[in-house]
Amino acid sequence: MRSSTSTNGAAACAARASTAAMKRPIIHCPSSRRVPSRRRVFATSVAAAAILLAVAVLGVALMPQAVQTDMGARSLAPSFEHLFGTDRLGHDMLVRTVAGLAQSVLIGLLAAGASALIALALGTAAALGGRKVDAAITWLIDLMLGIPHIVLLILISYAMGKGFVGVVVGIALTHWPSLARVVRAEVLQVKNAPYVALSRKLGQSRLAVAARHVLPHVLPQFIVGTILLFPHAVLHEASVTFLGFGLSPESAAIGIILSESMSYLSAGMWWLAVFPGLALIGVVMLFDAVGQGLRRLSDPASAQE
Repeated sequence: MRSSTSTNGAAACAARASTAAMKRPIIHCPSSRRVPSRRRVFATSVAAAAILLAVAVLGVALMPQAVQTDMGARSLAPSFEHLFGTDRLGHDMLVRTVAGLAQSVLIGLLAAGASALIALALGTAAALGGRKVDAAITWLIDLMLGIPHIVLLILISYAMGKGFVGVVVGIALTHWPSLARVVRAEVLQVKNAPYVALSRKLGQSRLAVAARHVLPHVLPQFIVGTILLFPHAVLHEASVTFLGFGLSPESAAIGIILSESMSYLSAGMWWLAVFPGLALIGVVMLFDAVGQGLRRLSDPASAQE
């Protein structure tokens, strides 16, 4: 009797399990939410970067207004009249922030472009110049990478009298090693290609081989590296200016704005640091996203994702 009862109980449990399994959905419908593709995200980032560059061009025209004082509108909180508020001298913080971003973008473009050209020249020379040239340039790259960027940047900027030229030269001379290493690796890869060896056997010079075969292969990585250098240049310009070794205190720079705001945060004037800081972070993250998106699109392994 006991065995038959246990058998009936097991059968009932099996029947209930099979019924529950039949009620469960066998095929799961895919989610209707669509994940944006990388190409769409990249196109959005490029459009936002183009708008930002247009705003930066507008900011150059606003630089004279950024230093105009209005003693009747001192230390005002954000409002419809002054969206970013005003400082202790009555400067409109929106105008001053846009002018500061324009100056940072201009410095970033010049410094990143000059640094990228240095990286291209040294990386190509290291790969095509023989063992001694390669050893010397590799040693120089390792030496530059062993020194913190901000320390060397401060020393170069201070030695050149600080200011606009000192910051641009300092950033250009300190940010090329990583890109130079990438260029060297790409050139070494294409150097051993059969068509390059055939060109050398046909009597073409090293300069002709570099111009016709090496540079077109290296160009995508070079463009990506140049774009990725830009946010670093902007961030380091603001950092060295914040520490007092960059642009002059009279200029409307993001680093100067943030440095001055430190004295008034305890008085409740939070808008002096929040809005310029968010604008600087937004610029850096936006151009970093553009560079990363371009890097993914130029990589054959992830271009179709």
